[in-house]
Amino acid sequence: MQLQIKAQHESVPEAAQAYAEKRLSKLSRRLYEGTVVEVTFSREHNPSIRDDHVAEGVVFMKGSNLVAREAATTYEAAVDRLVDKLERQIERHRDKRVREPRRAAQRKRDGDSGEEEAA
Repeated sequence: MQLQIKAQHESVPEAAQAYAEKRLSKLSRRLYEGTVVEVTFSREHNPSIRDDHVAEGVVFMKGSNLVAREAATTYEAAVDRLVDKLERQIERHRDKRVREPRRAAQRKRDGDSGEEEAA
């Protein structure tokens, strides 16, 4: 997994970047080696928005890309929520790509054997 960390309109503290690298390395167990994960940090400048630290993650995969966006009071909290959301999306995507063709093949085999028994 290749991780790219970006900041929009301002710089992100080194502590937040290190924390993001540590937490997002957890995703590498579920992704292929060459998969690119891009994380963008930004802040909302509207004072009425309490959760003003935003972390947006994009996982560039074969086919469709996975995108998640989370906001919290700190960058660390936003990264925690982002990682949880991306993990769920990656698992769903992997299940669709791996298990659904197997289920379809199983249904086809079960359907073929059922017709032969009826005849």
